[in-house]
Amino acid sequence: MVSSLSQERPEAPTATGGAVERDPFFDNAKYLAIVLVAVGHSWEPLPDSGRVVEALYSFVYVFHMPVFIVIAGYFSRGFDMSPKRVWRLFTGILVPYVIFEVAYTLFHRAVEDAAFPLTPTDPYWILWFLPALFLWRITTPFWQLVRWPVPLALAVAAFASMSTGIGDDLQLMRVLQFLPFFVLGLRLRPEHFAYLRRTWVRVATLPVCLVALLVAYWSVPRMSTSWLFKSYSARDLGEPVWTGAAMTLLLFAAALVLGACFLAWVPRRRLWMTALGAGTLYGYLLHGFFIRGARYLGGYDAPFLETQSGRIAVTLAAALLVTALCTPPVRRVFRCVVEPGMRWALRRDETGTSP
Repeated sequence: MVSSLSQERPEAPTATGGAVERDPFFDNAKYLAIVLVAVGHSWEPLPDSGRVVEALYSFVYVFHMPVFIVIAGYFSRGFDMSPKRVWRLFTGILVPYVIFEVAYTLFHRAVEDAAFPLTPTDPYWILWFLPALFLWRITTPFWQLVRWPVPLALAVAAFASMSTGIGDDLQLMRVLQFLPFFVLGLRLRPEHFAYLRRTWVRVATLPVCLVALLVAYWSVPRMSTSWLFKSYSARDLGEPVWTGAAMTLLLFAAALVLGACFLAWVPRRRLWMTALGAGTLYGYLLHGFFIRGARYLGGYDAPFLETQSGRIAVTLAAALLVTALCTPPVRRVFRCVVEPGMRWALRRDETGTSP
């Protein structure tokens, strides 16, 4: 897989032409971020979750996917249209997407709706990230050429948020609105992440996060969380057109600040979570079966989940679940569908080697 969720090393070359060595910081960041993703998804079906949980949900959703996407962009800095990288793009993104789109469709038919259609152009729930990553990465050479890539990407996102003609195919609205984070990742360098290690930055994150939590609590009855999903235009949400551009800039700034706060506290050294961070794609693609299964089979109907203890239990269960799904045994079992090499499909050249 060629995304920030995979086990792949950064593609940006070193000065000597070799690959950049794997940095434990990024694996730790990916693991902690995937835990937030799973926890956020586990909160969605909670009955009467309460204002505190909704505030935490909004707080997390401001930055957890932007962090993933920024790291995906950072790891895409060396992408070009060479045959090797195009092949890895195909086997690492499109093939798993097709496999899991079929798998989730069959799963949904089995547990919820027997007539649920297979719609490859309309990704099932969490699967939107794979075609989005494919489209972002395939356009990397363009973003590497233009003079002001991040402002241009922000303009594209703002325009999308004010538009009404963008359909649901491949979740294109989300692709365009999350695009600035990927492009930002392309522009980042190691020294930008190193800057977050400074003591004063870490200290400053504490009051910033406190204020952000208070704002999230205040906003719960006043702002739709649909803004955070970036799946809708301003008109879709019943708001004036100009609010689309305003929310694009506001949420981009908020995601940068909170994402920096998150990364400032990610451990830099190798820990127990580092190996798990190398398998976050597995946790991402597989945890949806458990969350949706629990929802459709009545697991969220238990009165216990309406209590504070029940909400804490769901949070811990989601964190433990996604952790287990990132472990080496799970990766060995599902590697054939998550990271299919498919070398058998490669054409051999005259020397007998694959291109």
